Amino acid sequence: MLTVKQLIAEALKEAACGLKAEVAVEVSWPANSQFGDYSSNLAMPLAKSLKRDPMEVAEELAGKLNAKESLKGLIEKIEAVKPGFINFHLSSEYLSRKASEILHLKGEYGRLDFGNGKSVQIEFISANPTGPLTVGNGRGGFYGDVLANILTACGFKVAREYLVNDAGNQIEALGHSVLKDDQAVYQGEYIDQLHERLKQETPAYLAGEKAAKIILNEMIKKTVEEKMKIKFDVWFSETKELRKTKEVDKILDWLKKEKLVYEKDGAWWFKSSEYGDNRDRVLVKSDGEFTYLAQDFAYLKNKFGQRKFDRVINIWGADHHGDVQALLNAAQVLGYPGQQEIILMQFVKLFQNGQEVRMSKRKGTYVTMDELIEAVGAETARFSLLMYSSNTHIDFDIDKAKEKSDKNPVYYVQYAYARICGILKQAETAKTGQLALLEKSELELARELVKWPEIISDISLDYQVQKLTAYAINLADKFHQFYTNCRVIDQGQINASRVGLVKLSQKILREVLDMIGVSSPEKM
Repeated sequence: MLTVKQLIAEALKEAACGLKAEVAVEVSWPANSQFGDYSSNLAMPLAKSLKRDPMEVAEELAGKLNAKESLKGLIEKIEAVKPGFINFHLSSEYLSRKASEILHLKGEYGRLDFGNGKSVQIEFISANPTGPLTVGNGRGGFYGDVLANILTACGFKVAREYLVNDAGNQIEALGHSVLKDDQAVYQGEYIDQLHERLKQETPAYLAGEKAAKIILNEMIKKTVEEKMKIKFDVWFSETKELRKTKEVDKILDWLKKEKLVYEKDGAWWFKSSEYGDNRDRVLVKSDGEFTYLAQDFAYLKNKFGQRKFDRVINIWGADHHGDVQALLNAAQVLGYPGQQEIILMQFVKLFQNGQEVRMSKRKGTYVTMDELIEAVGAETARFSLLMYSSNTHIDFDIDKAKEKSDKNPVYYVQYAYARICGILKQAETAKTGQLALLEKSELELARELVKWPEIISDISLDYQVQKLTAYAINLADKFHQFYTNCRVIDQGQINASRVGLVKLSQKILREVLDMIGVSSPEKM
């Protein structure tokens, strides 16, 4: 079934057909409700293409839309406004009818099926097993987990995967650090503890391998699974799955056969510049050691060729921006153009007592995810880090995040849910049938509630996961306003329609909180 946004978009396409100009149709939610529930700027690009006045085109389209049968009973008013927007106002009858329908719907309202069971792998966190997870790793972890929830809700078959880089130079550097020799790189209390356990292990690479296993199993996995509440479907070992099986060697042989690589200065280079990169990339260094990109070639072949994923999404830290084009080129030459996507997560700065907390894994002066979660709580850390676009830097104030007040977003949203539960406990004997929404606050709350599948659909297309936490806050805002302005129980008399609206709010808000990955407390 089409959402309201999709119905409006289809009607706009049909209305624009006779104008003999093709432009993309966009429908958005106006920031200010006085401009309607939905809005489109379609008239402006059309007018530019047709060399006509935008308002004239907008008025022509609005006239055609007002005659559309598909919008009758759904849209109360369609208006053209300067400089050429077309605004749509939902009817109160539709909102009452739709709210009643959702309330009595069996199962979740925020479930879509356009994914058609296509397989999507999301590879995220994948921090080297050379130390505990930092806050930077955690940001991508929460993001990947929620994106997986969103795509699953849209009907995709999603696999969460963590690539364990348990081979290569960083493992040898870890070994030297654990042995505390003159080639040591990493520092910190965990290195001191590993030194006590492994100081007799030599050579350095063997010490590094054993240390990496301890870090992965006793630090990283515990943090991810027990603290961050993320369950990976696959922990993929570079050593076991790619190196010992000779998959990297096989893909290099294939690249040589296809003349996609060349030898220079004792190293093997991928011709990445021929595919839009700013330079060619080393696959095998002069000392014979594979680079990350060589491993990525074999890993891509495993993902697409062997496991047959339809789409792969990698979530990386912003410091890997220089490697993006090379990986996309690798997917292209292997025969999977457009199936590999990469999302870069910007950096997180932590502040406490007004001062920035510096982070450096190598120097041992960093804040781990364990420490952040212990300081502010897992749900606050998750919700707070999800509030920002992936391309936005975050200044995370630990002191503010500890507050148990409306200033803490997750507390504010969860308090709305607890308030809902409290109201329903008082009105547990009320029977709800058809909702009749009349008051402004009732209608505004209903408008926000029926929007839920559109939020999910939008995020599945643009990966802007911060829209989810923003929606949760908006929904809590609308409910608190409704609670202030509309009495559900007045002098002992229960308003059954408003009880129904409260039950609907409980249903949707619980779905939203589940999607984010935080709890829905009945009391606070």
